[in-house]
Amino acid sequence: MADWNAKPFAISCGDPAGVGPEIIGKSWKQRVESGLKPFFVIGNFADFENLAGVPVQKIDQPIEAGETFDQALPVLHIHEAAAAVPGEATMDSAQCSLHALEIACGLTRSGDAGAVITAPVSKAQLYKIGFRYPGQTEFVSERCGIARENAVMMLAGPTLRVVPMTTHIALKDVPEHFTERLIIACARAAEKAMIRNFGIEKPRIAIAGLNPHAGENGNLGNEEQRIMQPAIDRLREQGMDITDPLPADTMFHEEARSKYDVALCPYHDQALIPLKTLHFFDGVNITLGLPIIRTSPDHGTAFNIAGQGIADPRSMIAAIQMAAIAVANRQIHNN
Repeated sequence: MADWNAKPFAISCGDPAGVGPEIIGKSWKQRVESGLKPFFVIGNFADFENLAGVPVQKIDQPIEAGETFDQALPVLHIHEAAAAVPGEATMDSAQCSLHALEIACGLTRSGDAGAVITAPVSKAQLYKIGFRYPGQTEFVSERCGIARENAVMMLAGPTLRVVPMTTHIALKDVPEHFTERLIIACARAAEKAMIRNFGIEKPRIAIAGLNPHAGENGNLGNEEQRIMQPAIDRLREQGMDITDPLPADTMFHEEARSKYDVALCPYHDQALIPLKTLHFFDGVNITLGLPIIRTSPDHGTAFNIAGQGIADPRSMIAAIQMAAIAVANRQIHNN
């Protein structure tokens, strides 16, 4: 069994015109008080060498990160260009972010890195250079040899974990994509992740109804009865601890959250609104169903504040910490 816990983590730089370099540098500065294990960043050295109060050191191999980490932020230099201008995203900055993401995935798949943490990218800029994925999650899953539909996005904070069962599609298209097969796949991925990544031996899973008040017995929509309940019954027959469809408007207050370990939600905003309300600054995106650990801060590039020194690193720090928790638990549960 590979000792993933002994490997430094790879952080892809994200779009260097955004806040990625700043929050990575600030995370390194807070490495001791935050208990962060060694990591290195992949990108253009020029984007990191002028960060306030952050000494940086070029490395040639991930193994050098452990030797450098206490004294300087290790940078695996992979993109030769002038430093990006904060707030001014370009095709070159997008190319750097994509190159860094590809290398981070490869190093983690090969075992040279213990996990991959992805800084925020600009999908609009990536699309201009031919990126054909809805987001980084789908790109990472393909690079790991996992079908897109089997890579599940979880958003997690200290008091709530949510899985949006459909993600970046129009709300009007959700009913078409919301199938019994999808529910079962997401629930199984969530259960497995709770065990492997979080060490919860018997996960309690809650599932939100698609319609207001979970359909009111079919009076406000029948997806709960027609699609969701058969999937839930099948999962229960297989031993899963999962609720009937719950009204989404009453399942996220403090007492309700204490009764489950992860909530499955039919559509994107139903999951992300409560998560970001509770954990806007320390929420983490973790991809389930992969052979590697991949986490990411739960926010975007924030071009509007890039270069001003005011970006908050808490979500990046939380992403690094969550990766470490997942790696340690996978060691216990045989990867």
